[in-house]
Amino acid sequence: MEFFRVSRDIPFMSWRRSAAVISIVTFILSAFFLTTRGLNLGVDFTGGTVLEVSYAQAADLNQIREVLNGLNMSDVTVQNFGTSRDVMIRLPVMPDYSSAKLSETVLEALRQADDTVEMRRVEFVGPQVGSELLENGALAILFVSLGIVAYLAVRFEWKFGVAGIIANLHDVIIILGFFAFFQWEFSLTVLAAVLAVLGYSVNESVVIFDRIRENFRKLRKVEVTTVIDNAITRTMARTIITHGSTQMVVIAMLLFGGEVLYYFALALTIGILFGIYSSIMVASQILLLLGVKREDLVRLEEKKPENDGAVV
Repeated sequence: MEFFRVSRDIPFMSWRRSAAVISIVTFILSAFFLTTRGLNLGVDFTGGTVLEVSYAQAADLNQIREVLNGLNMSDVTVQNFGTSRDVMIRLPVMPDYSSAKLSETVLEALRQADDTVEMRRVEFVGPQVGSELLENGALAILFVSLGIVAYLAVRFEWKFGVAGIIANLHDVIIILGFFAFFQWEFSLTVLAAVLAVLGYSVNESVVIFDRIRENFRKLRKVEVTTVIDNAITRTMARTIITHGSTQMVVIAMLLFGGEVLYYFALALTIGILFGIYSSIMVASQILLLLGVKREDLVRLEEKKPENDGAVV
């Protein structure tokens, strides 16, 4: 289905040098922030306790922080979620307190300041479990990446596998770079979003790669850049409709999904936007650098042997 059609091929590959500068700069900055600032790992990975409390009226976050400081609890995160009356408190691992004792101590201290407070939820994650989750998450990204390379190499050709995985890892590093720079919390839900972006981005790459292969069969006397420009332009309507529809749903989650889905939707939003860019400007450009040509995808027809004069 196409609601509109682009009549002329858009010269994407003529902008590849500018796109290469943008990609390299954003990649280096993301890697720099990841190295220097690191990810703000959530309780899922570092271990600790998450408390959710509710008040009868709008909560005073500064007062809550003062109460916790009075208990000598440092590195505490206090923030609203959902409504101004609901508060999420994240506490690091405290060897002197068990999970039950910690929640009771905090709740008792908060009630001394405001007796309308109610405990809604308590979660505890041990540091060993958090470390295992982080390791398993990294392995999941590695195996997904290897699977993508193998799939593209089998379906198309090894150059497409290399181009596809570099474009996908480009998206992942940039998402992680955003989270490192702004120190947004990196939790299991964000890791799930990163894995979802890997699959979503490779789907867009496959659509463009498939059209490139089709063009190599049809457009036999044109340059490779023209083949790629035509492939991207012919899939542009599908890209806008598909990604636009998905982005509307993700933005709805971002705005109305509450604290639990906020960073998940934020990671997806960044990933979808850069996924479109990388599929068009990164993967295709790497194909050019690797020297993709028609013979990589289309077998040359063997010349039929000339008739030797025998009567058939």
